[in-house]
Amino acid sequence: MEKDFFERVYEVVKLIPEGRVSSYGAIAQYLGAKRSARVVGWAMNNAHDKPDIPAHRVVNRQGLLTGKHHFGEPNIMQERLEAEGVKVAESQIVDFKAHFWDPVVELEL
Repeated sequence: MEKDFFERVYEVVKLIPEGRVSSYGAIAQYLGAKRSARVVGWAMNNAHDKPDIPAHRVVNRQGLLTGKHHFGEPNIMQERLEAEGVKVAESQIVDFKAHFWDPVVELEL
């Protein structure tokens, strides 16, 4: 089941537009697994070697780059976000609300 859940997470993450970010919890809620934000995080940890999954666009609910250490080098996640126009300061998205992409709202169940 977990593998299937990971695949569902990846399908949602692929829909996050460039220059926007979502959170582990928002993705879990969209998938009907509200209390599974941590499992979404595990899915992201396993996605860093998959170039078609923009794992750098998934942050915690406060906009912190909590998964940055899974990218091999500590600045890669920030560099990828900044290349898309998302400003990051001290490992946190600047103006997080303006960049937040909520799949529940954007994809309307």
